Amino acid sequence: MLKELHFKPFVHGEIAPKGWLKRQLQIQAEGLGGNLDKVWSDVSDSKWIGGSQDGWERVPYWLDGFIPLAYLLEDDDLKTRAKRYIDGIIDGQEEDGWLCPCSSEDRNRYDPWAFILILKVLAMYGDLSGDGRISDVVYKGLKSIEVHIRGTTLFNWGATRWYETLIPIFWMYEKKKEQWLLDLAYQLRAQGTDYSEVFEPYLDQKPERYWTFLTHVVNLAMCLKQEAMVTRLLGGDPDEFALKAHATLLKYHGMATNHFTGDECVAGDSPVQGSELCGVVEAMYSFEHLLSIGGNPVWGDKIEDLAFNALPATISHDMWTHQYDQLTNQIRCERLPKDNVVFGTNGPDAHLFGLEPNFGCCTANFVQAWPKFAMSTFMKSNKGLVNTLIAPSKITFMQDNVKVTVELETEYPFRDTARYIVETEKPVTFELALRIPEKVADAIVGGAKAKPGTFFALDKEWSGREVVEVDYSFECSLVDRPRDMVCLWRGPLLYSVAIEGEFKKLEYIERDVERKYPYCDYEISPKSPWNYGFADDNFEVVENPIGDYPFAPDNAPVEITANMTPIDWPEENGVCLPEPKSRKAIGDVRRVRMIPYGSTYLRMTEMPIVK
Repeated sequence: MLKELHFKPFVHGEIAPKGWLKRQLQIQAEGLGGNLDKVWSDVSDSKWIGGSQDGWERVPYWLDGFIPLAYLLEDDDLKTRAKRYIDGIIDGQEEDGWLCPCSSEDRNRYDPWAFILILKVLAMYGDLSGDGRISDVVYKGLKSIEVHIRGTTLFNWGATRWYETLIPIFWMYEKKKEQWLLDLAYQLRAQGTDYSEVFEPYLDQKPERYWTFLTHVVNLAMCLKQEAMVTRLLGGDPDEFALKAHATLLKYHGMATNHFTGDECVAGDSPVQGSELCGVVEAMYSFEHLLSIGGNPVWGDKIEDLAFNALPATISHDMWTHQYDQLTNQIRCERLPKDNVVFGTNGPDAHLFGLEPNFGCCTANFVQAWPKFAMSTFMKSNKGLVNTLIAPSKITFMQDNVKVTVELETEYPFRDTARYIVETEKPVTFELALRIPEKVADAIVGGAKAKPGTFFALDKEWSGREVVEVDYSFECSLVDRPRDMVCLWRGPLLYSVAIEGEFKKLEYIERDVERKYPYCDYEISPKSPWNYGFADDNFEVVENPIGDYPFAPDNAPVEITANMTPIDWPEENGVCLPEPKSRKAIGDVRRVRMIPYGSTYLRMTEMPIVK
């Protein structure tokens, strides 16, 4: 038997993004994610649809975000374009269920990760579209994997990401409770990498300049949900492994954003080591699964840490370009010297904003982050409804055969209030549980005090139209970082010195792929001072209207003015040093503008307190 989820995610038609969140999805649809099939040959001419380009992970990665984007926005054009790819993939399925675009002779050399990924995508498409073909396609595909691994043991990416197969397996088992599906899950677990062994004991505290599967940042982000998913088969604590693994990664490789470095493998805690965009995206997805499986509110906090800070920081505000690596202290985004002594195994262009800096996996994969975040704002519990992530959205569902809608009106994380509007067709009793973020100092729900880091339950009979008002208290806090430095948080947002940048447009062709505006590459050089330390903890908060681009650096929705002093902080090899040369002031105290980390291109985030 398969253990039930603590919170059950909703599917298409039930959740609708609103406010700034809907605008983020619209920006993505207007930008690179919504147009990759028009501008990037690895998608437009993919082997998955009969072309000659990439036939491995890139189309599945892109569809993993493009499909929910299309259905959340109810965009007929996006849906039609998604269906074209799904039709091509289904048409290419072999008689024995094999789905991937490779010959029979090449199957044993074809990394099964792409097969795993496309099955996961198809399951999601089946839920969102209601396409009656999908169940049979996924069923045959899983049968094909079951036969394939009898003679070809999982290897490389397929071995390190085997647990992703549990997503389509469990999806299929809910439809056809056939024992062979659970047997397949056990077989995959036996052949795949057991990440619980990687952290007991943890042997990779010191980053090295070589590449391994077990220290790869994206594998580590994905593996966080491994044991929670296995507990649905075997029982046990769904949080134990993930909490331990995530805490270990933050201890040795932590960033101010509460993510971990990896450029491309784990890289220590220096603020000038990068972290790959795919790592952010996959960590969010892992936390969404953990939240659903175990119901622990801590995972909602970790999702929001990334969604409101690390994710938008590494994608341009118009979503036409992105970085491969983001740096906590990022004073310039220029090509590094050819010998590149900064990043572990990534190239000298990895922190440029562009079409596919360093490598194209993030180009295809970053598209899933915002749509899946939007789909996780509300979940169903045994007692009623849970607001798991705080962003403007609306949910429509049936409770005891009564239609209920709940709309969350909020400008959180930029503002400190939320308003829940509950409407029922007739009186009905259920529990509405509201997640109270851990990063707020206090919260008042309908006049009652609520504890941060918990769910606040409103268990009552709801009738007609009722409104629940929530007020959060945000406080500025200097949080300790390594090297005797600190970073500034206020509520759910991390803040950075806003460095004015000069953009240099790079239009060129490489490997037959054209980079041209608006999806060209950009080098960004600093035009304003950045070598600061905090003079004190006196901060002034200013709120601005949320514009058409919520995470744009100009007119950021909220900014903080801080007292800072210039210090001696040299540059070397294209980045600033991990810490200043001296912590003595070399100038007078001045008022410096800080904006949300997610709104920055160039930034200083970890800085010392000048004595």
